[in-house]
Amino acid sequence: MPEKIHYHHCPACQSADIQYSLAAKDHTVSGEDFTIWECGNCSLRFTQDVPDQSGIGRYYASEEYVSHTDTKEGLVNRLYHLVRNHTLQTKQKLVQTRSGKRMGALLDVGAGTGAFSDTMQRAGWSVTGLEPDATARKNAREKYGLSLLSPEELYHLPPSQFDAITLWHVLEHVHDLQGYLEKFHRVLKPGGKLIIAVPNYTSYDARVYGEYWAAYDVPRHLYHFSPLSMRKLSAAKGFAMESIHPMWFDSFYVSMLSEKYRNGSGNLIGAAWNGLVSNLSAFSGTEKCSSLIYVLGKQGA
Repeated sequence: MPEKIHYHHCPACQSADIQYSLAAKDHTVSGEDFTIWECGNCSLRFTQDVPDQSGIGRYYASEEYVSHTDTKEGLVNRLYHLVRNHTLQTKQKLVQTRSGKRMGALLDVGAGTGAFSDTMQRAGWSVTGLEPDATARKNAREKYGLSLLSPEELYHLPPSQFDAITLWHVLEHVHDLQGYLEKFHRVLKPGGKLIIAVPNYTSYDARVYGEYWAAYDVPRHLYHFSPLSMRKLSAAKGFAMESIHPMWFDSFYVSMLSEKYRNGSGNLIGAAWNGLVSNLSAFSGTEKCSSLIYVLGKQGA
């Protein structure tokens, strides 16, 4: 029978200095409330009493979950697809620039329906894609001809195999946070790059929407990262923080969903304004952006 995970220590730094921060509702599937706690040492926030790995699946069972179904239903999802081609090219260039390789070996973790894996494969990269959801793997096979693997295959990959590893809004979903990062370090080649995109709860839009901030996305998001928590976690696992990049479109996408959760209907003007202000605040400091991409370099052998 599925159990819930109650943390007595921070899942990132293992500090016992943790306390309640806020409560948020699952607006996508269950309507259940979950509490979010914060670590006083590394500032990671995490969802308390989350379902374990065997019980989390039902919280993804929604036609609105775009990364699994590729749905274009609803205004927010249509806008998501409108900007996706641009963001895919931006991600490709980032991987090539930061890895220093025009072509190489890539591990794409949480590949969803395969859009980014396909983009990189077309660019000449050798791509291994991991995806836990069977529906998403089926869609990737039908749409792109990709044979994505289940995440358990990560633990069987040989060492020093990849030039780059990408997780686009995936690390916040991973139950085995410590084990994944340790394995990433092993399977990267010397000097390889780990590229992680996650929401930033210290952003302007997160402060504005509070418990309604869509990027909390409980209980699917197990962790809620700040730049400080990512720095401390990556350093502890043998990675050097090399650069941080903003994801400008996320502030608008998240604000539109947050308005829906807070008001019951999408307030486009309010969402556009809050997304804009969030991005403007990030011009003075990238670390204030709604979502951030962290480029981490493997240290040591």
